[in-house]
Amino acid sequence: MQDGADYIEKNRLSWNNRVEAHLKSDFYDVEGFLKGNSSLKSIELGLLGNISGKKILHLQCHFGQDSISMARLGAKVTGVDLSDASIAAAKALATAAGEEVQFICCDVYALPAYLEDDFDIVFTSYGVIGWLPDLGQWAGVISRFLKPGGIFVFVEFHPVVWMFDDDFREVGYCYFNSGALIESENGTYADRNAPITQEYVCWNHSIGEVVNSLLKHGLQLRHLEEYDYSPYDCFRHTFEYAPGKFRIAHLEDKIPMVYSIAAVKG
Repeated sequence: MQDGADYIEKNRLSWNNRVEAHLKSDFYDVEGFLKGNSSLKSIELGLLGNISGKKILHLQCHFGQDSISMARLGAKVTGVDLSDASIAAAKALATAAGEEVQFICCDVYALPAYLEDDFDIVFTSYGVIGWLPDLGQWAGVISRFLKPGGIFVFVEFHPVVWMFDDDFREVGYCYFNSGALIESENGTYADRNAPITQEYVCWNHSIGEVVNSLLKHGLQLRHLEEYDYSPYDCFRHTFEYAPGKFRIAHLEDKIPMVYSIAAVKG
């Protein structure tokens, strides 16, 4: 495994490198967002429910669209991200949107050194845990910041997706966490033609690893669901089989692409 300082700095720089391209991309549609569009998808909206007046901690928030979308629904939101460029963009976007959101720039594991509050909901979604080597430590942070009876809401790309190569033709990676994966890419999922290149470190995590990490830190599972589509068009060779629902064309509905969890702190 990469030592902590190395993977954290490498991934911070890789996300800093993506921010400008993401802000300009059709994928994130910042213009539409500032006109009132929500970035939240139906899966997480169904799990969040009525969040008016709720205190929400949003882990790995990127440049804050979901954080701001939850604030628009009446929540008091704190967003956290490793990337200083993302957090700077998030603060600017919140100001432009006219919403008050607190943003903190730090690694998820280091958050207890930056924040002392507790929350009704901890939320994190889509492409988040793959950047973390230790889900036990992750679950510990979630438990630390949840009030007793508070809810953890989690939506993530299914680990089966990360087994495939980029073209979804071959199984190239282990379903289970077999250690750090050092990868590089040209462009970014939000704009494959963006003139950027970045190297990063990631890990695959099975659903069993996720669930057991949460259980061991006092969270009680209330919901676990798998979905045969992605609400984001962020993979290669996709088709939109229904509005806002994307599948890999040659795999159709044969693989799970997303899963969701809700868990309550006992």
